Amino acid sequence: MSYPIGEPHDAGMMATGDGHRVYWEAYGSPDGKPALVLHGGPGSGASPWWRQFFDPSRYRVVMFDQRGCGRSTPNARDDLAALENNTTAHLIADIEALRDLLGIDRWLLFGASWGSTLGLSYAVQHPDRVSELVLWALVTTRAREVHWLTHVMGEIYPKEFDELLSVIPPELRSGNIPMALSGLLRSPDAEVRDRAARAWCAWEDRIATLSGPVVPSREWQEPSARLGFARLVTHYFGHHAFQADDAITANLDRIRGIPAYFLRGRLDIASPLRPAYEIAQHLPKATLEIVEADAHGAWDDTLERLVRVFDTLGNATTP
Repeated sequence: MSYPIGEPHDAGMMATGDGHRVYWEAYGSPDGKPALVLHGGPGSGASPWWRQFFDPSRYRVVMFDQRGCGRSTPNARDDLAALENNTTAHLIADIEALRDLLGIDRWLLFGASWGSTLGLSYAVQHPDRVSELVLWALVTTRAREVHWLTHVMGEIYPKEFDELLSVIPPELRSGNIPMALSGLLRSPDAEVRDRAARAWCAWEDRIATLSGPVVPSREWQEPSARLGFARLVTHYFGHHAFQADDAITANLDRIRGIPAYFLRGRLDIASPLRPAYEIAQHLPKATLEIVEADAHGAWDDTLERLVRVFDTLGNATTP
């Protein structure tokens, strides 16, 4: 059973010094165990939905809208400046600046999907600032995973993949699909931008639905919302998270002492399971749970497992 979704007790805008202002909020007990939520996407934003995992009497939950999305400015919905100074390194710097602003020494990191990539990337750079890792739908956004997300999944959903390819110039269709779309999403032509945004969001909906009719996400029905999301996700995926392919995997020794809980769905076929498995194998304090019937979303069993983990960690003495 999840917790009721309450209201934040504090919020603000943090200036980054390079043109961005990042929205943040804090929820729960000001004296509770610090936990940072890292939303997915990239570009999905930190919705109130994330608060339900935490007992507000035991946790001080911090959430923020990553650069270019949600309530942060500039926003990729309407301003290409949102893509400037917007890389994983910039997001890691934002996390550190936010930690310092709030006077937090160490915090638990909770990330899902893209947020798990960001959480691992932050942890290997600042292991002394991480008390625990809880990562769900774990991915590392490496080149082979981006290729899997598009070309490999195109073998499973050929009709929908061909529809995605149809908006891309023929000479670019065998290469980096997110990068090709990212260029179209920067077009001065509004029709070109919207066609590309519709195509990418339709592909996201397809690969998020394991079988049966695709239910379009309500979040992307509004044109500016799908444009902002598509711009950010293709910006990051097209550049493979703006990191060396081994930025995470070559530095796992730095987080060997951090307790970690990883949760993945066996049927989350939009991203391979092996990266989560291999990372867990290298971390002696990591537990990997595989939900056999789960895909990329959060079904009831996934929610219950995560709430139990946070209840346990909330009662534990931080090592």
